[in-house]
Amino acid sequence: MSKYKYAAADADGQRVAGVIEADHPSDARVALGERGLVTLEIKEKPSLLKLELMPKRVARTEIMNFSRQLAAFVRAGIPIIDAIDTLRVDLKNERFKKVLGDVGDQLRGGETFSNAIAMHADVFPSFYITILRSAELTGHVDSVLDQLASYIERDESAKRKIKAALTYPSVVMVMAILSVLIIVTVALPRFRGFFNDLHAKLPLPTRILLGITDFFSNFWWALAGGSAVLVVGGILFVRTERGRHAKDAFLLRSPLLGELIRYSLIERFCRILSSLVKAGVQIPEAMVVATGATNNSIYIDKLRGAREAMIRGEGMSAPITATGLFPGGVCQMIRVGEDTGTLDNQLETAANFYGKEVEYKLEKLTSLFEPLIIVFVGVVVGFVAIALVSALYGIFGQVKLS
Repeated sequence: MSKYKYAAADADGQRVAGVIEADHPSDARVALGERGLVTLEIKEKPSLLKLELMPKRVARTEIMNFSRQLAAFVRAGIPIIDAIDTLRVDLKNERFKKVLGDVGDQLRGGETFSNAIAMHADVFPSFYITILRSAELTGHVDSVLDQLASYIERDESAKRKIKAALTYPSVVMVMAILSVLIIVTVALPRFRGFFNDLHAKLPLPTRILLGITDFFSNFWWALAGGSAVLVVGGILFVRTERGRHAKDAFLLRSPLLGELIRYSLIERFCRILSSLVKAGVQIPEAMVVATGATNNSIYIDKLRGAREAMIRGEGMSAPITATGLFPGGVCQMIRVGEDTGTLDNQLETAANFYGKEVEYKLEKLTSLFEPLIIVFVGVVVGFVAIALVSALYGIFGQVKLS
């Protein structure tokens, strides 16, 4: 028997995880089903002897390219096992090559494609697995693979834009901090010796500046140790349920980032839910996957409550509106889609709109950061200049008087 790590949803839609023993992944799924659980992810738990030194990460772009190429093979009528064997030959990522080799072995053993990749949930996202499982029932695997590739491409494009937009402000901020540290720890101590030799009476700005220099020089170890303790303590706190909830609530309420984060979560939720509904996934199961994809405890808690209301027969638009997480426009689109049977299209429209809003908000936030950083650098450098120049003028004045 092997041990399998699983993630599943219970009858109330709550996400549960654990380890189960079975001879085969399909047997593990059956056993979980007998417990009343809907399996979301399942993979073999390797023993210490099976652990290998190889990269664990598979980039989303590699999954995107694999999906697009596999769709072309399937559309051409090539058996999926042969297609996977062909695609894995040219892969440079050894981790992904090994995963696809295992997927091929599972297919030869009679496992379905979706169940085979579900054993590697650390590589394939949960929404990817769920959508493929529904596509196998409808027989539209090739078109769904193309849709998944397009979604991953859009998601990666958005991430690249965010990184590109934040690169310049981050570099300027780091350089500003390094400049201040060099001035305080290297340049100013030399001026102190110069001032002490002249026994000059220093003006207030200079005394403040030299006091800051002394503090950093004498207590740098306390600052470094305190910062390390705060960082480690913060990381450990955020890993707890209470800490994660506090962090997510703080980010959503922050004046600069809150709206950007909300729009990003709305775009991701609508995009994934649209893909799931379009693939024929039932709303309750689709809600579980889309809710988990938000990766925000505030949204997850309230959307779980909305899902429970849907199961009770309250529809979709009313529970979603009651969460207070979505703007009126999104709630109206969901209501229209629910009434007209075009929920997937309405959700996709909402996702496209908020995707553009995220780009606009990001550009606006970046344009705000740049002058703030410039002002910060100007204030620091200006204060240092005033402190030094005023001290030099004071010394010259004392020399003339003497």
